[in-house]
Amino acid sequence: MRALDLAIIAIFLVGTPIVGILLSGKQRSSNDYFVGSRKVPWWAVTFSVVATETSTLTVLSVPTVAYLGNITYLQLAIGYLIGRVVVAFVLLPQYYAGGFVSAYGFLGQRFGGGLQGTASVTFLVTRLLADGVRLFATAIPVKLVLDGLGLDVSYWVVISAIALVAVIYTYFGGIRAVIWVDVIQMAIYVLGAIAAIFVLAGQLPSGWFGDLADAGKFQLFEFGSDIITDQYAFITAVVGGALFAMASHGADQLMVQRLLACRNVRDSQKAVIASGVVVFFQFAVFLVVGAMLFSFYNGQSIEALGLTNPDDLFPRFILEELPVGLSGILIAGILAAAMSTISSSLNSLSTSTIADLYERFTKKKMSDAVMLKQARLWTIIWAVVFVVFASMFTSTDTPVVELGLSIASYTYGALLGAFFLGMIVKKARQTDAIIAFVCTVAVAAVFVLGVTFTVEGEEVGLAFPWYVPLGVVVTLVVGGLLSLRHSGPDPRAAEAEKQEEEPV
Repeated sequence: MRALDLAIIAIFLVGTPIVGILLSGKQRSSNDYFVGSRKVPWWAVTFSVVATETSTLTVLSVPTVAYLGNITYLQLAIGYLIGRVVVAFVLLPQYYAGGFVSAYGFLGQRFGGGLQGTASVTFLVTRLLADGVRLFATAIPVKLVLDGLGLDVSYWVVISAIALVAVIYTYFGGIRAVIWVDVIQMAIYVLGAIAAIFVLAGQLPSGWFGDLADAGKFQLFEFGSDIITDQYAFITAVVGGALFAMASHGADQLMVQRLLACRNVRDSQKAVIASGVVVFFQFAVFLVVGAMLFSFYNGQSIEALGLTNPDDLFPRFILEELPVGLSGILIAGILAAAMSTISSSLNSLSTSTIADLYERFTKKKMSDAVMLKQARLWTIIWAVVFVVFASMFTSTDTPVVELGLSIASYTYGALLGAFFLGMIVKKARQTDAIIAFVCTVAVAAVFVLGVTFTVEGEEVGLAFPWYVPLGVVVTLVVGGLLSLRHSGPDPRAAEAEKQEEEPV
């Protein structure tokens, strides 16, 4: 790394928390900290949602997916857009009608505090695991930079440093700081990726596009694969992707919290749908980078390139091939993608802890000042726990984007299924929902850990996009059957419907 690249990275790391604090303004209440007093413009929320879900996995791992295969990954993005439309018109109106700062407030209103707490704890564990993968992914290129400088720094130290920068502006600026820094960070990594495309285009031989097309690198749809085990089969990717997006953007506090920061439900709907369009084009950019890298390296295997981890591919190109300055911008972009996710996770974890769990377990009613103080305290606590969880993922033989998505899929089915159970099965009570929730997580664990299918003589597991649909079905079936014990609708269901009918 050259002096200019290192200077760019240093300026980014120092400037990010400063900019975040300046843009967020003073946090006068817990409502400021949690949802920005619902005054954030929808377009900023759109970019924040995209930056949050993108993370380092997209920057590092999606190009690897195209390098090793093709661009059929984009089929997931088609499903993501469909799922967001459902979230916009089915779930968001319920959250705004209830005035919630947490997605799980709806479950508390519909079923009771027991399920609200169960869903919140599930969210906390899932978020830590999934974003632990993302935080580790960020440490990969940073460690490569430090190794190139002759500095033997462990992943633990790199992960801790990244988390520290993210926690500073999250602690002082709340959700507004997170959202506005997300907007800036997204601009950095997207412009960096586009610049990489232009650099690659100038170094590839003539006719490279046709050669890649002939090699099947630009194949978008995959209809002939086994839909049960191939995560990129068309039906699997679109249906599974749609339900995954419904869970991630409608039942995961990480995304719901920034959508609740919009001025009203209509702005929130625009933000979530627009984010689906932006994500599609963003995925396309990084997949094109991967395909172009295949041409640049003449299709050599990961091992032939001297790499032990497939996700080292793009970082290697950044460090060795990009011109001075641009390498620094792209490394800063990778850090930006990570911090956008980590800071969002810290804020949402803190919010869920306070809004869903704290008063329930302490039996104490907090003043707003105490709530704001506790929210900041829990931001620090979760940052420490994050570093510990991230250290669990210091090796992987597959693109970490797939690992991160599959971890989230384990519990998303139970979370989304609980929301659907509350809206569709009016007889269902809290006990029915909790039993169904636990059964769904258990069934998902069985499929993840023990169920395999024989395809062309090989034992393979269920494709991860099916985890969410499977979970939703199990929750609805188990919860629906248990609800038959009751003679009439749950009174809480009628109360929730009345709340929804009131003007938003």
